[in-house]
Amino acid sequence: MSLDKTVESAAVAVADIPSGATLAVSGFGLSGNPIALIEALREQGASELSVVSNNCGVDGWGLGVLLEAGQIRKMTSSYVGENKEFARRYLTGELELELTPQGTLAEKLRAGGAGIAAFYTRAGVGTQVADGGLPQVYDAEGQVVQASQPKEVREFAPGGTAAEYVLEESIVADFSLVHAWRGDRHGNLVFNMAARQFGPPAAMAGRICIAQVEELVEPGEIDPDQVHLPGVYVHRIIEVGTDIEKRIEKRTVSPSGGEG
Repeated sequence: MSLDKTVESAAVAVADIPSGATLAVSGFGLSGNPIALIEALREQGASELSVVSNNCGVDGWGLGVLLEAGQIRKMTSSYVGENKEFARRYLTGELELELTPQGTLAEKLRAGGAGIAAFYTRAGVGTQVADGGLPQVYDAEGQVVQASQPKEVREFAPGGTAAEYVLEESIVADFSLVHAWRGDRHGNLVFNMAARQFGPPAAMAGRICIAQVEELVEPGEIDPDQVHLPGVYVHRIIEVGTDIEKRIEKRTVSPSGGEG
């Protein structure tokens, strides 16, 4: 069997994603959003998707594209504050939301890819994350109709100091969609800067991982010591080019300091 995992287009790469699938999607803010794959999935039309990602893009970009098209049923995220359409759909009962602490979400994805069913963490102890009650679904009148359930909490004493820890289950998705800086035909990936935050764990969590890369190279051209995610986790790869559009949520500038 050939180790060449390249496919000819984003449309081909996402063609078999069915309605109702669970997706793990890379991105930290808008950094590392696999926009070519997202737009191809928009055209493909799969609906009722459950998406696990740090955030849901912004209005008109990133996962916001799928949200505006009504293709997302549920989001599992850490941060959702840059998307007005997200807020509208959530507060009117059109979207289910499972809020998860950022580090916990990254570990839930990584653990899923590593075959770890669950783990204990201090994050969320003493809050609604552990105790339950976080609003997950509203009705059209703005009333909470579904809230998060309490999680198991146990006491451990690592290093001799006793503390409470909450049990978090790992996440395994049907598909992963990720953006990387470089990749080879065997699927070995290199992520750039902030895109490395959620890129590798999101990729690991998918039963089928689809990667878009800015630069596709031949096997052996990437120093093994520079590989952030080995190709064993990647099943399909496409090249999108280095000139692909990249956006940021907000641009801030400071005065140059000069006069005139």
